[in-house]
Amino acid sequence: PTLAQRSLTAPAMRCTATPSAARCEIKAAAVPPAARMKRRAPSRRAHVRAAPGDVEEGEGDALLDASGSTSEAGALPLPPVGSMVLPFAVPALGGLLFGYDIGATSGAVVNLTDAALSGVAWGPAMDAAAQGLLVSGSLAGALGGSVLGLTFGDALGRRREMLLAAACYIAAAAGEALAPGYWPLVAARALYGIGIGFAMHVAPLYLGETAPSAVRGTLVSLKEGVIVGGILLGYVASSALIAADAGWRLMYGISIAPALLYVVGALSTAESPRWLLLRGGEAAGEAARTAMGKLRGADYPAEAAEREVREAEEALAAAKASTDEEVGWGTIFSGGYLRAFRVGAGLILFQQITGQPSVLYFATSIFQSAGFAAADEASRVSVLLGVLKLAMTGVAVVLVDKAGRRPLLIAGVGAIAAMLFVLGFSTGSASLAGVSVVALLAYVSAYQVSFGPISWLVVSEVFPARARSKMVGMATTLNFGSNALVAAVLPTVQQTFGQSATFYVFGAVALLALGFVATSVPETAGKSLEEIEAIFLGGEDK
Repeated sequence: PTLAQRSLTAPAMRCTATPSAARCEIKAAAVPPAARMKRRAPSRRAHVRAAPGDVEEGEGDALLDASGSTSEAGALPLPPVGSMVLPFAVPALGGLLFGYDIGATSGAVVNLTDAALSGVAWGPAMDAAAQGLLVSGSLAGALGGSVLGLTFGDALGRRREMLLAAACYIAAAAGEALAPGYWPLVAARALYGIGIGFAMHVAPLYLGETAPSAVRGTLVSLKEGVIVGGILLGYVASSALIAADAGWRLMYGISIAPALLYVVGALSTAESPRWLLLRGGEAAGEAARTAMGKLRGADYPAEAAEREVREAEEALAAAKASTDEEVGWGTIFSGGYLRAFRVGAGLILFQQITGQPSVLYFATSIFQSAGFAAADEASRVSVLLGVLKLAMTGVAVVLVDKAGRRPLLIAGVGAIAAMLFVLGFSTGSASLAGVSVVALLAYVSAYQVSFGPISWLVVSEVFPARARSKMVGMATTLNFGSNALVAAVLPTVQQTFGQSATFYVFGAVALLALGFVATSVPETAGKSLEEIEAIFLGGEDK
């Protein structure tokens, strides 16, 4: 007997058969990623299970596509390089401005507190607490911006959120450069931080949703390299202007220029097709196809662009099969959503608490113990570390899509743990000062090929589409929150345990991080976002 009658209904895609036929089930959510990669057709596909004899040999593949098409499709072609430049450069500019602020502030505070150079009476009068508030003002703003991105990101859309970040950057940079007093400067710093929060929320979202699967790792990791490049540019600006009269004003004001480019770029690039589909509406599919065509360029095969949009449509349809309600917090903290969040949030948390900001805090004393004590030598050391971080991020960019995420994370985090224990052993010993310097440089190198770029890459990949904005917002908030926590408790930890013991504590945390990576983080290289989503949500109601 054969199947005499078939009917497909979306989104549950149920298959009914005549009484004489064996039971048949068709369910979009049950199609494994491998099957989706092998069989493509213009309409939704289904997975058919029938008893032997119900379908003649070779007929089953035909039933897999509602349209009857049995065409095979391999990997998607790579778009022309030129078409990927703008969609990468725009969100990366937001990261560049974040990094620049870190580097520039280090010199701005020195210039502002110098009575001979600051040009204002209130600058040199700042005590340590006032300086700390000034420096951390952008961090507090970034926490607020992350919460705002988490709350309103999906309503705003990716392009509007980038425009909002750019507007905050421009207004804040102008406010910093023209600040008439201490509190207006602190307020401008907080506004700049809000821009950072928006920019760091939207960048992994936009890049993850628009980058081709084959080079997604390269592009997201390169964005982290741009942040490091921004830090280096900030150090260069600090070095050039630190001895100038009121140089701090120009250090901050310079960032207006790239912020204006950020505005132009956000207005010029296409909206994320996946966000357009997520927003829904009658014209969502057509708008997504238009956006995908703009992103991939005129030379990209139209059928390939159609296939990318169709896969995203199918994944969203499957996710909405059980309910059309918005994914709430109860859903996010249960089942596959929680498993995905544990992976992303765990990487972000370990990235911060394995000591990267803290180890760099000790960098000056480590180099001083090795004989680099003069101020100009310390300045050159900062530039050296910036160059090293940038170079090693470049190594990660080259390897991340070839070697995969897990191998780089495991090797890098293992090296981080080892170098922290070496620092714990060698720190404080004059005879081992050279060992400390080598261990510090090795630590920074290991961080930049693992936690540095790959944590945010995985965050851009693992969160399911219907809750992606919220979950990336939660990860961004956790990043800035844990950063602030480490900065707050570090002096106490150092005073209580000493510098050497502090490194041992961080080394123990790094071993926990290594175990987490080895047991919990899946390999995502080469997979589409829809296939990665199936790793966490496959086989359960979404």
